[in-house]
Amino acid sequence: VDEIGNTPLVRIDDPALKPGVEIYAKCEFCNPGGSVKDRPARRMILEGLRSGDLCEGKVILDSTSGNTGIAYAMIGAALGYPVKLAMPASVTKERKAILAAYGAEVVLTDPAEGSDGAILEARKIFEEDPSAYFKPDQYNNPANWWAHRDSTAPELWEQSSHRITHLVATMGTSGTVMGTGYGLKKFNQQICIVGAEPADAFHGIEGLKHMESSI
Repeated sequence: VDEIGNTPLVRIDDPALKPGVEIYAKCEFCNPGGSVKDRPARRMILEGLRSGDLCEGKVILDSTSGNTGIAYAMIGAALGYPVKLAMPASVTKERKAILAAYGAEVVLTDPAEGSDGAILEARKIFEEDPSAYFKPDQYNNPANWWAHRDSTAPELWEQSSHRITHLVATMGTSGTVMGTGYGLKKFNQQICIVGAEPADAFHGIEGLKHMESSI
């Protein structure tokens, strides 16, 4: 859990770029769970422990399209908490295998309903027995974006030698773009923040949301 964050920032060499333009990628796949979602998953779980909402005997429950679920499962296994996840049946077999390896219980939902279907299923499970679960609720938990405000943003600021001018991040929960953007603006109000989303509702891209048509 302590190894999450401090991922490399690498320059992308592209001869098509105009002179003076530099593009860098934050290598979030270097996190222990393999994605940027390790950061908010850790923060939400730690906040749950601090508040007492997550305590002995409770199960960590949430919806996921894969990466946050993997992070929950990894951290839950490390800290000794069982994990139950609702996720679309269309997620890759590799993600299902990783979750199984970490011991997570998975409830598969209709792939046609995408991440919204998983969100509704997790709500249903929680409402049936609220006392049994700690539900981070990644789509509504401010600790999601706090994680990026307090870690991703300062890392980018320092790794770029305070030269960063633009941030581009895709949107699912939107925690990455919101938190990192907020944090970077604290360093320099002139930094431009760009959120990228799929062009239409039936995009099939795991983890991302078409905002106009989603919950």
